[in-house]
Amino acid sequence: MKIAYIATSSIPSSTANSIQVMKVCQALTQLGHEAHLLIPGSGDLNWDELTLQYGITTRFPIKRIASIKALKRFDFIYKALELAKTLKVDAVYTRMLWVAVIAQLRNVPIMLELHDVPAGRLGKPLFLRYLKSNSKKLTVMITQALSKVIEKRFAIAIPEKSFVIAPDGVDDARYQALPQPVEARKQLALTEGLTAVYTGGFYKGRGLELLVELARVFPQVHFLWVGGKPEAVAGWKTVIDNLNIRNIQLTGFIPNEKLPLYQAAGDILLMPFGKSVSGSSGGNTADVCSPLKMFEYMAAGRAILTSDLPVLREVLNENNALFYAIENFEDLKSKFTILFGDADLRNKLARQARLDVAQYTWQERMQNIVRRFSED
Repeated sequence: MKIAYIATSSIPSSTANSIQVMKVCQALTQLGHEAHLLIPGSGDLNWDELTLQYGITTRFPIKRIASIKALKRFDFIYKALELAKTLKVDAVYTRMLWVAVIAQLRNVPIMLELHDVPAGRLGKPLFLRYLKSNSKKLTVMITQALSKVIEKRFAIAIPEKSFVIAPDGVDDARYQALPQPVEARKQLALTEGLTAVYTGGFYKGRGLELLVELARVFPQVHFLWVGGKPEAVAGWKTVIDNLNIRNIQLTGFIPNEKLPLYQAAGDILLMPFGKSVSGSSGGNTADVCSPLKMFEYMAAGRAILTSDLPVLREVLNENNALFYAIENFEDLKSKFTILFGDADLRNKLARQARLDVAQYTWQERMQNIVRRFSED
């Protein structure tokens, strides 16, 4: 199948959005489809840079399309859809509702992937128009919770045959044969000793303030924070230095290609999400999110300690992760104490997570989506 993925992602960048888009296109290509990524911009892209930034091993065509910012990407959408028709694609894949609606007007089959409720004044009417269209389409929801929230907020019932639940995924091949924590720490020249790792953005709602307190209570544990934009890293470094905390190390941004080794360096992997979770584009996705780090942590084969955000239980359970009450530091401290002192429990949770992640690879995800789209 020939598929054009139309996205407004900034590539290259460190956002989860751009990572997800690149992984989807790679998976489609690896499955034997012809995937074309169409994005705003101009100039050539450096594939060596993209390989490092995203951990990409399979290349696919990427076309930058010039657009005028004042036109709010509508010129880009029209140009991208025109190019898609010129390429004679079998379908357009997108996370943009406007792309889906305009594609329908042009009789282009569409796969629309949603990560949040369509927002803004036109969010609901556009989505209802999209649903009512008789054009060939498939709606991809990243969580069951998202489908329920959309139905409740828009007071609609979405026919089951018209959508598929497809959580985010992981590039599992890059997590094969990872070294044990001690060896990973040695390769990265990290402090030796029990290590707890957090990877990802430093946005609001990620629970980093709880990790600062945790480090103060457990001075014998090394805490490794991987990621964050430079200004956020600098801000947290100031906080940590002012508190005279010596067992937190901030690496700053690490390219996706190198991320598995950093996660492998941990004995415990941390997901301290709060009740409200912001992403690179703002908003609150706590009720509907499917975090990339969750699948990476599972693939890394390490014990996961996570806040008990209800949506995470669509993937995690008591057999593959340890939960603590959201934003409850005393419970976090209690559960961390348990994992800290019980290597057998850490290993048990890690083994189960590693087994369970097999169903969440990017290739499995995209194969399921394309299969569902092709059924009608």
